[in-house]
Amino acid sequence: MSRVALVCAASKGLGRASAEALARDGFHVAICARGGDALESTAEAIRHAGGDVLPIQADLSRADDVDRVMAATVDWFGGLDVLVTNTGGPPSGPFLSIDDAAWTRAIDSLLLSVVRLCRAAIPHMQARHGGRIINVTSISVKQPIEGLVLSNALRSAVTSLAKTLSVELAPHNILVNCVAPGYTRTDRVIELSQQAAAREGTAPETIEQRTVAKIPLGRMGEAKEFGEVVAFLASPAASYITGVTIPVDGGWTRGLV
Repeated sequence: MSRVALVCAASKGLGRASAEALARDGFHVAICARGGDALESTAEAIRHAGGDVLPIQADLSRADDVDRVMAATVDWFGGLDVLVTNTGGPPSGPFLSIDDAAWTRAIDSLLLSVVRLCRAAIPHMQARHGGRIINVTSISVKQPIEGLVLSNALRSAVTSLAKTLSVELAPHNILVNCVAPGYTRTDRVIELSQQAAAREGTAPETIEQRTVAKIPLGRMGEAKEFGEVVAFLASPAASYITGVTIPVDGGWTRGLV
């Protein structure tokens, strides 16, 4: 039986790296994102490397799009073994600058998209007597990051959901884990540096230098390094790992758990 993975927000950055790693490992990969051009570019790169890929343009903050993506994946490939939930980061800013509308949009994007994707995916994994759910979260679930109140709150909710599902789904051999990226050289991290620099009246390079100084390995991560961890959790080598969050952060988080 062919192995099938659905990777969300896969047109660039961490999602793209995850999809490329899974395709390299032999998965048939469905990828989705809002941006059509970037999504097709990623699909073409995966095909060029010999992978089998189905690109689906969608906005996963919309319930109908979640159902459409899942149906397209299963119809095209015949089932689902691995779900990688992922989404772009919400706006940054201090608590009092975030209004109800921003909270609602972030809840739909960061939390409800994961709830809906898992609800749609689980029956297909049960039909195959097992599967993997891998949630892309953030190191903010281990150590909240100043100015990222939406991410701090809602990605922690996804982590709690994953822990709950890991227990409920264990009898079905469905493993549920999270991967928490640290400061990785992606468009999102560049954007956050620019926003912080604007608030502080300094240069983005100054913000980046300050960030790197807090990373024990002395550099930002590369998206490919993150994708390798996702591929590991999807592999037979991770068959006894469930309910955990793995930071991929160069040692940035200092906590013991």
